[in-house]
Amino acid sequence: MVEGEFLFTTEDFRHIAEMLHADAGISLPDTKATLVYSRLAKRLRARGLESFREYCDIVASEEGIDERKRMLAALTTNVTRFFREPHHFEHLKTHVLPPLLEAAKRGGRVRLWSAGCSTGQEPFSMALTILSLMPDAADRDIKILATDIDPDVVAIGRRAVYPEGAMAGMPDPMRKRWMSKVDDAGGAAWQMGEELRQLVAFRELNLIGQWPMKGPFDAIFCRNVVIYFAEDTQSRVWARLKSMLAPGGRLYIGHSERITGVADSFRSDGLTTYQLMGGAR
Repeated sequence: MVEGEFLFTTEDFRHIAEMLHADAGISLPDTKATLVYSRLAKRLRARGLESFREYCDIVASEEGIDERKRMLAALTTNVTRFFREPHHFEHLKTHVLPPLLEAAKRGGRVRLWSAGCSTGQEPFSMALTILSLMPDAADRDIKILATDIDPDVVAIGRRAVYPEGAMAGMPDPMRKRWMSKVDDAGGAAWQMGEELRQLVAFRELNLIGQWPMKGPFDAIFCRNVVIYFAEDTQSRVWARLKSMLAPGGRLYIGHSERITGVADSFRSDGLTTYQLMGGAR
């Protein structure tokens, strides 16, 4: 199917696509064959294999569970940056957070969720938006749940250290107020401050698996994640996200995504921003 260092047939691609769909709900069209080859070739080299047929045999076996997780991590997309799609954070700051934070001052509970958090820039951007309005937010009942299917990126988020090059888009006043410069493996980096880390809880979570949290959430960021699912899976995930929102809660989605199945339960509240209608979840 793809010519290169390793033999990679149409059947190999089909087996990998089936496993990815079963494990993560992600749909891989045939046009992604070259991407699959390039991302997994390093795994074949690491294991000293000669063909994708051997690799498929390993990840399909009980003994290959750890390698199957590595395959999943290699094939999932983790494009992120601080304050990506800034209109969402401006909307969060001006429309969503003010009444929630006022309630928090009186002992109220505030819960946000970054679903598909990648290496953590999104939930930390949410936390920075909160701290810009309430510097003592870490002392209140305010929490951000940050989840991703890839344990490697969750570990990066939990570590909360980012190289200088990852700080593009970060306003200097925020960097100086809430972060500290550190040396990380010989390179300049920035560590999220204690107030930031207290607000964000990182967890590994498969969006098509079991969800142990109960909610409800006042706002959910699920951006550029559902687009990789098959259409029927997309509708199921949107319905589950709806069930986790508080009445009037907001759902922020990617610019190429559309809510399906439960769209009539939401009203548009800005660019790729939706508010759950009605008085019940």
